[in-house]
Amino acid sequence: MQVNVQGSAVMDNGAASNGQQSETDVLAGGRGGSHEEKKTNRFFFAMNIGFFAGVLWGGIKIVEFYFHFTSVIPSFLAEPFYRTDFLLTWQGLLIGWLFFVLFSVIASCIYMLLLSKIKGPWVGIGYGIVWWCLLYLAIGPWTGMMGWLYYSEWNTIITDFCLFLLWGLFIGYSIAFEFTQENSRKP
Repeated sequence: MQVNVQGSAVMDNGAASNGQQSETDVLAGGRGGSHEEKKTNRFFFAMNIGFFAGVLWGGIKIVEFYFHFTSVIPSFLAEPFYRTDFLLTWQGLLIGWLFFVLFSVIASCIYMLLLSKIKGPWVGIGYGIVWWCLLYLAIGPWTGMMGWLYYSEWNTIITDFCLFLLWGLFIGYSIAFEFTQENSRKP
């Protein structure tokens, strides 16, 4: 069945169509085929962002520790589950890195659920600061992941604060940009 539409239309292959389009072309918005809008899978995208945030910023955490910018071991998230002397070996660093990746995936999924529709980088920066406060002021000292912040050096405090600030910015801005700028990316 053909539906006549006035005017000239260009098909996907570039040929003119004598002013006629098929019914599927009209229903698809005149794009020359039955194209459906593809939206980003929210959870899969958040898990990808969390994975790459964990790999990138977990690796930077290892470099920080190696150059003595911080005294908090890179495997601090695995501290309640493993002995500290094991976590200082290269195997322990890899396990700690995996814990940081898992932590980042969970944190990015939480961000996606709660804050994905808010535009701009400031929410992501605040998100990183909130996680730093939770880990370094509340959860970390009570679970034995790290000592109390009062006894830490300023280098450790500033370095880890900046790491989490940038980590939160990476997660927050990546997710916010994907879900609030989707209309501008359509062809």
